[in-house]
Amino acid sequence: MSKEYRPLTRGAWKKFWKAVRRADVVLEVLDARDPMAFRIPEVEKRLTELGKKVILVINKADLVPKNVLEKWKRVFEKEYPTIFVSTRYRLGTGKLRKLIFKVLGRKMVDEVKVAVVGYPNVGKSALINILKGAHSAPTGAKPGLTRAIQMVRRGRLKILDTPGVFPYEEASELVYKGAIRVEILDDPILHAIDLIKKLKEIKPNVLLETYGIDDDDPANFLEKLAFKRGKILKGGKPDIAEAARIILRDWQVGKIVVWREPKDYGIEDNL
Repeated sequence: MSKEYRPLTRGAWKKFWKAVRRADVVLEVLDARDPMAFRIPEVEKRLTELGKKVILVINKADLVPKNVLEKWKRVFEKEYPTIFVSTRYRLGTGKLRKLIFKVLGRKMVDEVKVAVVGYPNVGKSALINILKGAHSAPTGAKPGLTRAIQMVRRGRLKILDTPGVFPYEEASELVYKGAIRVEILDDPILHAIDLIKKLKEIKPNVLLETYGIDDDDPANFLEKLAFKRGKILKGGKPDIAEAARIILRDWQVGKIVVWREPKDYGIEDNL
């Protein structure tokens, strides 16, 4: 794993925790397509030990059916207050503001310090912009745009944006979670093939629905996609590497839509 894939250094984690300790409430932002995969148990455990109030914020709710979101909400609320939002369409963010003050259990609060944590590219900065009501933190589809601890304010809210954090994981998992910039991948073809296999396990016809083409062999699919998109090298050969980058980018920005439910993790939803 190259240095660009590595999780935060010890010094960076130290800065992260120094900042988070100042917070009254911590928002852990998750991707609605597979919210369980985006939880960071090590961080949650430490936050609980520190006595912090934690809210799980399931973002990108516009990509997933509401009944699936409700299932995850019921499951997660057994541990922490949970809400689903869409920063793209500004849905649910008003309820989130109310929930932040509610979890503190105090009617009058002069100032509430809120830390926003989660994997890169999960929507932390976009959420902060909405909570503040202005474009104060950089946003985009590329992971890792937030490089340092940033503080923004809105009324009684004092909001702390942190760099995306994640424990040590295999590169393929970080690619699935959109936590690695496509441009820095050493072998986009390998990662695209891994991602295609994972996505088709979740939804077998996802490529056909998204691109109008499919193939049982991921490598053959990349060739077909290259031809369809006009990504041709000299000599008429398909540019498979560029086709791989298309797949990876489309997954990061939400053009490829699949989702997991609690039952996929062996979790029973009682309703």
